[in-house]
Amino acid sequence: MPKLLISLLKSVAYGLAIAMLWLFFFSQNPGIKLNFWQQKEQLPAPVSYSKAVRAAAPAVVNVYTKSTTQDPRSYQSRTIERQELGSGVIMNAQGYVLTNYHVVYGADQISVALQDGRVFDAVLIGQDQLTDLAVLYVEADNLPVIPQDASLEPQVGDVVLAIGNPFNLGQAITQGVISATGRAGLSPANGYADFMQMDAAINAGNSGGALINSNGVLVGINTAAFQRQRNQDIQGIFFAVPYRLASNVLQKLIQHGRVIRGYLGVSGDPVVNPAGDLMISTAQTLFGVKISAIEPLSPAAIAGLEVGDILQQINGETLTSVHHALDLIAETPPDTTLQMSVERAGKTLTIPVVIRELN
Repeated sequence: MPKLLISLLKSVAYGLAIAMLWLFFFSQNPGIKLNFWQQKEQLPAPVSYSKAVRAAAPAVVNVYTKSTTQDPRSYQSRTIERQELGSGVIMNAQGYVLTNYHVVYGADQISVALQDGRVFDAVLIGQDQLTDLAVLYVEADNLPVIPQDASLEPQVGDVVLAIGNPFNLGQAITQGVISATGRAGLSPANGYADFMQMDAAINAGNSGGALINSNGVLVGINTAAFQRQRNQDIQGIFFAVPYRLASNVLQKLIQHGRVIRGYLGVSGDPVVNPAGDLMISTAQTLFGVKISAIEPLSPAAIAGLEVGDILQQINGETLTSVHHALDLIAETPPDTTLQMSVERAGKTLTIPVVIRELN
């Protein structure tokens, strides 16, 4: 009998000890709940970019313009008033706003409407047709500023969100991915070569708005949809000016009211050897840029550069691409002398060239 009692007491003691441990564990972890009768399937948290939108959207503004023109169809003097709309991005607390050149071109009056309800008259500081960018200034306090990161390197496949005011319906968000990355140089390339391609929809009124990543950081300024030709059904091709290029143009427009670009006056092709074989793959190593054309009376012509010369270095900097060469020239202040290292007929020559301003 005593052995039975002792065994029973031990069992009770063990049970109490285990119960105390359980009570202590759940008192320290109140978020843990057990349901012994029903197991509920744990659904994954929904993917949401609301935090990114909340960080960036207040700095995306509506831009309204008014302009007057003479009616060419009227025999009498009659003016036509036009009203246009677009979007813009507040880039700093000083009141500078980036938008598109085509949004404000020819405008007599520009106003900017913030998402908090405030409306301000805007002053056009400068504009650049080649990058389709313009800078506005508004005099206001407590302005929201778009998050920015100069070290950010957008990658193909990154999720992006376009913020703007389509058709004046109010601020709206569209989602897509980066399809091709743009460059950050100031050289005037053909078509959309400088731009970032993505598939976040841009409609009338979105132009000049922000393209942000999933963290709400600015990666570009929305600018255009691909201009389709007759009988072509093209969808999902939209463009934005890359942030670094937009920021570069912003500073130049604030400083000078325009973008001052250096001008050499040549066209060229990338080659992989002294024989002038064209580069056909990015996996190949660039030998230089073979000059294929020189504009008459251009700085290149005056300096003595010749068609067939292979340009390898500019001021001692080895070229990595045609765009690299163009960007180095475009970033050079006019009336600056650059040392051009070229290969001509098996010999390496250094030719000084005085860069002029691109008009």
